[in-house]
This record gives sequence, C-alpha cells and structure tokens, in this order.
Amino acid sequence: MSFISKWAGLIGLLAVLVIGDQIRINRPGHKYRLTVEVTTPDGTKTGSGVLTVVPDRGYSRGGRTTMRGEAVFVDLGQGKNLVALLAHQQGAKLVLDDINYVALRAYGAARGNRVSFNELNRQTGIVPVQGDLVPVLVSFGDPKDPRSARLVATDHSEAVLGDGYAIRGLSAEVVPNGLWPIDFGGALGEPVTRGIEAKLPWLTAPGEPAETALNAAGLPVGSAIEAREAFARK
Repeated sequence: MSFISKWAGLIGLLAVLVIGDQIRINRPGHKYRLTVEVTTPDGTKTGSGVLTVVPDRGYSRGGRTTMRGEAVFVDLGQGKNLVALLAHQQGAKLVLDDINYVALRAYGAARGNRVSFNELNRQTGIVPVQGDLVPVLVSFGDPKDPRSARLVATDHSEAVLGDGYAIRGLSAEVVPNGLWPIDFGGALGEPVTRGIEAKLPWLTAPGEPAETALNAAGLPVGSAIEAREAFARK
C-alpha cells in the first residue's frame, strides 16, 4: 500500500469516526407528536406536529436539553386558528425549556409513576396533556399580522375564538426516532414537522416579529429568551 493510500485510509476512518460521533451527540433522545383538538360549530378540528428532544451528550456536559420542531397550528375554518406555542407561562415569566419535557411528564402522569428520560422512547399509546403541561395557546385574527395575536385560555377559549369554540384537549404520543438523520418519512421514520412559516409568513420578516406577536398576546418577553423559539426551533 502506498503512502498516499495509507493517509487516505486514515483520513477516511477519521471522517467516519467524526460523523458517527456527531450522530451520537445530535440524534433524538425521543420524538413525540403533540396534538391539539378544538370543538367548533363545524365539528372537531385537529392539528399536530412532531417534535424531537435531544439531551446534552457533549463531552463538556455544559450544554442543555434542546428541541427541534415548530408550534402546532390548527386551522379552525371560518378564518379562525389556534396555535400551541413551544412555550409555557409561569406567572410573569415565559419559559421555553418546559416544552422539552411535556411528553416525559405526560406519560409519567398517565402511568401513575415516574418515567425516565431514557425509557421514554419505548413508551406506547397516546396520553393527555393537561394542567401545567399545556403550552401557551394563541390565536391570530390575521395570520399575516403578528400584532393580531391574542392569548387563548384553555377554559375560556370562546372569549377569543367565539361562541361554539372550545379546547377539547391536547395529547402526546411518542413516535419512533427512525433512521435519524435520514428520517425523511415512511419506513425511515417521521421527520420533525415543518411549515409554520407558510402559515405565519411574518416569521421570516426582518426585525423582531415574533417578539411583536408575543407582546400583542400580552405575554412577557424578557431579554433572556429568543422570542422566535416560541414558534420554531431548528
């Protein structure tokens, strides 16, 4: 074997090791489908999205659990909508990290015992998302205008959506990780849901439109959070 061939082999092996390690670090700990059901005068309307949760596997252990995915947009017809954000409200504080643990806590509550993070991707069935696990819900009078955002209370949704509209419930369902990172659908596994920017086109506009939307809904936005992450995370 020539000197060049030996080096090519070593470089190839190193590339495989680096790629493999990046897959190990970035592969999902689990994926879950968040579903929102709303009762309307025209029947039940449903929207859902697949979210992926990635634990910190870095060597420094100085990172944090992260998520990829988007807010769940429900088209209610009659020009109405409901959006489940990737955020929770705790008093006067908007929290972005709790969405990472919605499925974990929902399965624990449904099973009546603690479910560990590493066991979650082996859970089956659909479980309700209730109480403090329900993310912030908003509605846009005009999806093209972030200033039209209004906060929707789970128990008084008709105040914003109108008579005959009510939050029927939210649920979580763990779905297989698939062959990440080539989980493009079908036998390869369900990919993370994308497409919120087509429904809320201002997300791609310059400036701080996500912060404008959160402010319009009366939600607290501090300097410690990135407002856009309430709608989408790459």
